[in-house]
Amino acid sequence: MNAGEGAAVELRQLRYFVAVAEEGGFGRAAERLGIVQSAVSQQIRRLERAWGVELFERTTRRVRLSGAGERLLPEARAVLAAADRTARVAADIAAGDDGILRLGGIHGPGDRIGRVLAALSAGAPRLRVRLHRLPVTRRLEAVRDGELNAALVRALPDEPGAAPGLEALPLWSDPLYVALPEGHPLAADPEPCLERLARLPLRLAPRDRNPPFHALVAGAFRAAGVRPAAGPPFTDLQATLTAIGTDREPSWTLFYEVRGLPGIPRVAVRPLTGLTVTTSLAVRPGPPGPALRHLLRALHAVG
Repeated sequence: MNAGEGAAVELRQLRYFVAVAEEGGFGRAAERLGIVQSAVSQQIRRLERAWGVELFERTTRRVRLSGAGERLLPEARAVLAAADRTARVAADIAAGDDGILRLGGIHGPGDRIGRVLAALSAGAPRLRVRLHRLPVTRRLEAVRDGELNAALVRALPDEPGAAPGLEALPLWSDPLYVALPEGHPLAADPEPCLERLARLPLRLAPRDRNPPFHALVAGAFRAAGVRPAAGPPFTDLQATLTAIGTDREPSWTLFYEVRGLPGIPRVAVRPLTGLTVTTSLAVRPGPPGPALRHLLRALHAVG
C-alpha cells in the first residue's frame, strides 16, 4: 500500500503516536491517555498501514522511533497544535470573541461610527469588522439574505412591515436640516416648520433611492396636514444645494448631517422644527448571536 492510500488518518491516531513516542512505550502511553494498551497498539497499526511506513522499532525489551517515525513526529505535533488552535478559535467565535462581523455602514455624523468601532474593538479585540457601504435597499436585502450580519439604516420605522423579514432596533436620533435660498423670506425663520415650507417646491429624491427616508418625509407632511409642492429631484447634496443657491425659481430640500453642515454660497441652512431621523440596526428576527451582542453594547455605549 502506498502512503496516503487507505483509511483517513484520525487526530486521535496522531495523539496516540505522539504519546507513544514521548512515553517510550505503549503501556505508559495508554496510562497517559487513560485507555487500554491494546487500543493504542491497534490505532498505531492502522496509522502505519495508512501511511505505509513503520513508525516504531519494536523488540521484546523496548519500543523506539524508527527513522520514518522520527521524521514524522514533528509533523504530527504540528498538526495537533493546529487542530488545538482551530478548536480554540471556534470556541471564541461561538462566544462572539473572535470571527468576522459583516456590517452595513452609514456615514457620520461626526465621528460616531468611528467611536462605535473603537468601543467594539475594546470589548472584543479579536472580532474583526467588515464594513460594507451599500445603497439602503441593497443593504436591507443583504441582511435578509445573510450576506450581512446587520446594517445601520436611517429613518427605518420601528413598526411591523417596515422592513419585511427584519427587525429594526432603534439606536439614536439626529436632527434634520432645511436648505433654502438665503434671500427667501422663510430663511429669516431660525427654525422653519413644514406647514410654511410646503408652499415652496421641495427637492426630494425618488422613493426608490431611499424608501425609509422618503416615507419619513411623506409621513411628516401627512401629520402636518399639508402636501408639499413638487420641485426638481434631489440628486446629491452638493449639486442640490448649489442649484438651490443659483436657480431663479426658489426651492428647498431637507437632509441629515453626514460630514458636518455644508456651507454653500447663497444657501441658508436651518434646523427643522419637530422632526428628527432615527438610526436603527436592521437584523434578522430572533435572539442576537454573541457577536451582535458585542456590537449592540458598543452602539448603545456610544449612542
